Amino acid sequence: MAFGPAAPALGAALLFGASTPLAKLLVGEVPPLLLAGLLYLGSGLGLGALLLIRTIAAKATEDEVARLTIPRRDVGWLLGAIVAGGMAGPALLMAGLARTGAASASLLLNIEGVATAAIAWVVFKENTDRRIVLGMAAIVTGGALLAWQPGSWALSTGALLVVGACLCWAIDNNLTRKVSTNDAMLIAGIKGVVAGTCNTALAVAGGAHFPALPLVGWSLLVGLVGYGVSLMLFVVALRTLGTARTGAYFSIAPLFGVALALFLWPALPSATFWVSAALMGMGLWLHLTERHLHAHEHIAMEHDHPHAHDRHHQHGHEFPWDGGEPHVHPHAHVAMTHEHVHYPDIHHRHGH
Repeated sequence: MAFGPAAPALGAALLFGASTPLAKLLVGEVPPLLLAGLLYLGSGLGLGALLLIRTIAAKATEDEVARLTIPRRDVGWLLGAIVAGGMAGPALLMAGLARTGAASASLLLNIEGVATAAIAWVVFKENTDRRIVLGMAAIVTGGALLAWQPGSWALSTGALLVVGACLCWAIDNNLTRKVSTNDAMLIAGIKGVVAGTCNTALAVAGGAHFPALPLVGWSLLVGLVGYGVSLMLFVVALRTLGTARTGAYFSIAPLFGVALALFLWPALPSATFWVSAALMGMGLWLHLTERHLHAHEHIAMEHDHPHAHDRHHQHGHEFPWDGGEPHVHPHAHVAMTHEHVHYPDIHHRHGH
């Protein structure tokens, strides 16, 4: 695999991983559930503002306005993703954190990557091979080692709640893939507004009070970058890589978080850090050097997403086109059979 297709997933992991130590700077001043709500709200409101600016800059053309709608066929998938990942997941996590230690919870959060891949492979029949499975195992093992603290493991009610949160996010990831052809900024913005409103309302109902205005502002800003822009890149990665591979790359987020934490709070990295980094690096290498090649068939289909006129997009235009790429418009694909290196993107969701 060339680095290009993996770049959005790695960018998403970098921004999300960096948001953890940045949020830690705020967590002593803002109650955890309220902070989660503000981070999501920062994501949703910030991306909403960017969508408005983009629409105005494009002079609200018919095509631009059309991009700000979700097709009816995708509404159910998006609602399912929002309920699972934006509402149930954070609620279960906060309930789990109230009953178990932070170290145990950090270790258990690595289950999300495994569950994401398992659902993609078993339920949605996404293709895989030994190389991808080994790469996923190396990345997840590195993440688990990074979070592990001797004696921290305990199978308690709190641990089960954290596992439940991971399963919710794994379902969210797979359902979001079903709507990944839609505008990534719109998808991330909707999820941010709904999840942020839900979590903030829960926190206020539980007696939380808003902190000083500067802390609210910093929380919203961290949420915009670490959650909003990260989720946008995650949606783009789902579109180009499929769910399991995107989940694997995203699983290295803790490594970026620890690296930033070592910068903010200088300390010599432990031996565990370097072993974890080596495992994650090996997993990344296995994925980046993947070469999935076989003859495959494309069924006739019609959809709408940013594209360039590559081998899969040879079509005419019924509107004036200035030749700029990538561009967005509804387009049809004819049935074809050919052979080339590919990944389980939106054009290659076939059996083997």
